[in-house]
Amino acid sequence: MPQWLEIILRTLCAVIVLFLLTKALGKRQVTQLSFFEYLTGITIGSLAAYISLDLEANWYLGLIALGVWVLCSLLIEYSQMKSKKVRDFIDFKATVLIKDGKVLEDNMKKERLTSDDLMQQLRKKDIFQIADVEFAIMESSGDITVLQKRDTLPVTPKDLGVKIAPEKMPQAVIMDGKILDEPLRVMGFSQSWLKDELDKQGVKLKDVYFAQVDTFGGLTIDLYDDQMQQPKNQERALLFANLKKCQADLELFSLSTKDKAAKKMYEESAKEMARILQEVKPILNT
Repeated sequence: MPQWLEIILRTLCAVIVLFLLTKALGKRQVTQLSFFEYLTGITIGSLAAYISLDLEANWYLGLIALGVWVLCSLLIEYSQMKSKKVRDFIDFKATVLIKDGKVLEDNMKKERLTSDDLMQQLRKKDIFQIADVEFAIMESSGDITVLQKRDTLPVTPKDLGVKIAPEKMPQAVIMDGKILDEPLRVMGFSQSWLKDELDKQGVKLKDVYFAQVDTFGGLTIDLYDDQMQQPKNQERALLFANLKKCQADLELFSLSTKDKAAKKMYEESAKEMARILQEVKPILNT
């Protein structure tokens, strides 16, 4: 067999085996490597290259070595799931770097971190003052997680005592000009509704690259032609304007009437309408 053909066959075999073994190791090998997984990844890559190019050796020996490495990795991961001591030994323990706004210098030296490194990680999390940090912890992966002091956190609706409706996950309903039926059903809509929405915005299905429905039933469209001007849907803005007019009319009625009972009714209705407008503003006034 010619050498070039043997290299091709070996490489294809190595790719298939490597893919299957990586699938067996799980997603963590791809998304977030631990210290041992990092070593395993380097070694498996070297063994795959050995299988492909070392024509003087028996190729199946490389497959045996690959299998041993993967088996060791699986056994170690199983041990980590069963024992915290094993997890701490292999992946290292988390280290507290900041506590109550104070930097713990000894722990910084232990992790070989400089103050510049720490500040860079804090700035990535939009924190520019160490005094704003309650805790900062270096995880076993090397990432730094931060807990801000409560009085420096942004105000949320919960802090204000405002109840908001739960949100659904937005669903992609058109991809590459094709309608996706399952996401549409999840959001409680049909193809006819989607086509009506496209007609309202003056858009043809074949021109749509991507479309997504949000929690409130709003349709966001991205067209193939980035230069094409997409008409804006004015229905929501018009409805919001009509509601504002109703509130203004109620206030006008309360000022123009001399009947105390009617005046009170109009004033209360205007206040209720103002409250409703405040709630629907994020939905309609977009």
